[in-house]
Amino acid sequence: MTKGEATQVKVHFKGKEDDFVVFVDDLETYKKWKSDKSIPMAHFVSAFKIFVTHKQGAQGQMDGASKATLENEFGVSNEDEVIKKILENGSIQESEFPERQGPKNDAQRGSIVTGQVSR
Repeated sequence: MTKGEATQVKVHFKGKEDDFVVFVDDLETYKKWKSDKSIPMAHFVSAFKIFVTHKQGAQGQMDGASKATLENEFGVSNEDEVIKKILENGSIQESEFPERQGPKNDAQRGSIVTGQVSR
């Protein structure tokens, strides 16, 4: 993979009050987990953190979900249980980021501060 090129995978769950997102590192392992729950979630979940987008879908501003928000939506505030519910019932959202274009290190091309001239 070239510098700057990346794929981001998240699982989006549309709740009654809010939209929730969990990030996944390994899509293939996640797909296997859906049919084989013996696979530890730690093998594919990016961070055990739940994000809420305030009814803006999978693309909205993401804030950490409070325990009260989780309790209201899922009936539990245990993040591991909520992550499991989101992964089981949510939809996969995949985004690709292209390779960066242009100079890789501006510092090697001279001064990057406007108005300065290197001598």
